[in-house]
Amino acid sequence: MKLHYQALGVMTILLTACTSMDESSKPVPEKTAASEIQGIIDVQDADRQGAPEPADYNGDDTDSFGAVGQPRIYSSVQGAYKGRPLTRHIGDYVKNLTQDLISNMEYVTAKTPIAVTNFALLDSNLQQTNLLGQQMAESFVHELHKFRIPVLDFKATDYIRVTDRGDFLLSRDYLDLNGSLPIEYVLTGTMAKHQGGVMVNARILGIESRAVVASAQLLIPFYVVDALIPSDGAQKPGTQDGVKLTQG
Repeated sequence: MKLHYQALGVMTILLTACTSMDESSKPVPEKTAASEIQGIIDVQDADRQGAPEPADYNGDDTDSFGAVGQPRIYSSVQGAYKGRPLTRHIGDYVKNLTQDLISNMEYVTAKTPIAVTNFALLDSNLQQTNLLGQQMAESFVHELHKFRIPVLDFKATDYIRVTDRGDFLLSRDYLDLNGSLPIEYVLTGTMAKHQGGVMVNARILGIESRAVVASAQLLIPFYVVDALIPSDGAQKPGTQDGVKLTQG
């Protein structure tokens, strides 16, 4: 009987040792980064090595308990952009504006050259624009060309300027540009800040008659407008770490 108890004790010790070895051989989970705990993912780091998914992320917009959550916040290292992933961008809204223009357009044909200018701020002297007005003009050039409407880029020069910063054909110096282009119509417009976004008024004018031959209007949400980032990567005035600051 004593021998039986001794054998049982030896077996218990062996089972305990095996269990300890199995647990020690398991990989130790890495510490979760602070940005993951806050739900913020560095998109540049994700591009470099692939950022891991948060512990409670199951591939959709619900958490591990099944509750509907918000999309994760993405941020750049410099803090120039911090927001939720976009499903639409400026080009999508310009596409809708172009379709509205085409639907009520008159006189403009495949043989009437058209130019596109930057959109001006409505509450200015109409001689000021911003990054949104410039990008919309670039997108309109693309959309009009898709409809086979001849678009003339009046900012193109007659030569390629080679510099230490790059090789360029376009210029904003009027002395470099051709002043006798066969432009018959111009696509232009204005922008006005509106509750929830920016109201865009687009129209096509006859360069000689000044007659409106097409028009369209659309509200672009602020979260789409704010996704545009200046080329220097600087934060917008009045913000810090992606948060708008107001004086109390």
